[in-house]
Amino acid sequence: MNYDLNKLSAQQEKRSTLGALKKLLELIAHERKNLWLAFSAILVNSAVNLFGPLLIGHAIDKYVIPGDYHGVLVYSGILLAMYICGLFASYLQTILMGGVGQRMLFTLRNAIFNKLQLLPVAFFNQNKAGDLISRVNNDTDKINTFFSQSLMQFVGGLATMTGASIFLLAINFKLGLATLAPALLAWLFTKVLSPWVKQKNAANLKSVGGMSGEIQESLNNFKVIIAFNRRDYFRKRFEEANLDNYKSAIKAGIANNIYLPVYSLMSGFAQLIVLAYGIYLVSLNTHPFGSNAADDFTIGSLIVYLTYANSFYNPLRQLATLWANFQTAMAGWDRIANILSLETDLVKVEVEQKEVSDTLMEFRDVSFAYPGGDEILHNINFKMDRGKTYALVGPTGGGKTTTASLIARLYDPTKGTILLDGQDIRSYDATERSKKIGFILQDPFLFTGTVRENILYGNELYLNYTNEQLELALKENKLDDLLAVFDEGLETKVLSASDSISLGQKQLIAFMRAVLRNPEILILDEATANIDTVTEQLLGAILDKLPETTTRVIIAHRLNTIQNADEIYFINSGEVTRAGSLDNAISMLLQGKRVS
Repeated sequence: MNYDLNKLSAQQEKRSTLGALKKLLELIAHERKNLWLAFSAILVNSAVNLFGPLLIGHAIDKYVIPGDYHGVLVYSGILLAMYICGLFASYLQTILMGGVGQRMLFTLRNAIFNKLQLLPVAFFNQNKAGDLISRVNNDTDKINTFFSQSLMQFVGGLATMTGASIFLLAINFKLGLATLAPALLAWLFTKVLSPWVKQKNAANLKSVGGMSGEIQESLNNFKVIIAFNRRDYFRKRFEEANLDNYKSAIKAGIANNIYLPVYSLMSGFAQLIVLAYGIYLVSLNTHPFGSNAADDFTIGSLIVYLTYANSFYNPLRQLATLWANFQTAMAGWDRIANILSLETDLVKVEVEQKEVSDTLMEFRDVSFAYPGGDEILHNINFKMDRGKTYALVGPTGGGKTTTASLIARLYDPTKGTILLDGQDIRSYDATERSKKIGFILQDPFLFTGTVRENILYGNELYLNYTNEQLELALKENKLDDLLAVFDEGLETKVLSASDSISLGQKQLIAFMRAVLRNPEILILDEATANIDTVTEQLLGAILDKLPETTTRVIIAHRLNTIQNADEIYFINSGEVTRAGSLDNAISMLLQGKRVS
């Protein structure tokens, strides 16, 4: 399965904004009550802003011009009460949406991280860690910013514009149509350019992810940079990523600010229309609602009309910025949705019955190819019996680690079947399979914490043990000599991204972690590559003392580490061949290197 997020983004560029927004709202359905309360508050605030000008216009005609100051004071009190009510409504919606935004951010990041936990190794091989970090941190923050700060302004602006347009048409229908005509042009302009604006923002977010990936790669490999004195190389790569981000940010900035000048121009046209046509109506003393109207189109009516025109076009200018923020948020959501839409291809399958077999593991006509790559293994067949030691040898790139990864079900074969205890390995759930199969990598990954925490990672059996009980368990499993290598024992600090302990010590921790789980199959992929000869002999002795039922699978370039193997398989050119003796394996290895 292809898990490349960049390709997925290209395939989903035409996904509708409305559909994307609907899926986002489904994710925060539990916030429906708070959203409705916030919407109600913003509608109250909009109603206050809309009815205020109507009362002001009425007061001008009935009380200000005739000089009735009592009426002016009464209407002033009414307006003050209304605006205080609007103030509290505005404050309420700000508090509510601030909480909604932060909880949405929490929910989104949890959803992404939980999804990442479910995806297979192939996903992480096809995507840069820096880009994934950018999606978790940066893209979710764009959505949070829109929902916590812009959404209510967006809804409030739409409510105010809707109400203002109704009043404009009600006061004088023809003048209302003329006033709203520039808004139609602005809407058409927005509809045409919105896909382009969203595309530019998506490209900018992608470049931010690419730059994050470049920084992460450079920092992780800083030792290599220093050792080879190639600061210039990585500086050049960063400059290229930074320049790409700069160019995409400039384009996104232009796209995001392209609406405001046009909306301002349309607003200016509307003001001119109102003044010209309104003064004309006043001069003719025209009835706004026909011959039966009680009042003429007065100076007060014109002032009210100008106020409502401003109430319509001022939010429209704000929407220019808010719409750009919305497009940015939707571009970020598309990148997040690409992750959330993925499903692992390592699914559990149901089997009708388990085969009766003495063989612990069997490969039946297994073929494998990485996504977009050539076939690495082709129709291979071999068996592994319980309690034996198997060595996988072959030239670099021949498929040894790939075979071991298939044994551990880090991948599924593209064709064929792998049986574990006579049962399709795909029928085991992840917990059961990880208990049965242990894997020690050449470059083990440890978490920041202590030796104890890393040893017990994923091991519920010893999770509640005290240090004394755990040390006793290590001694029973002949692992106490390995623990003695660490100055502070189980409480030795481990920093995953530093030199607090050596690479060899990291391998010892990984070794203890795997052995303590007492797996049925223990895979060692160059597990002794970074430790000294004495410690290697100690590990060999520990392996010899594992339960008789434990099957060992050893991948090694140093052939002395596999000289006591019960069976040696030579892997190269898509084939797995039984080598027989160590001398024959060496001969095949030399011949394979010459051929390759």
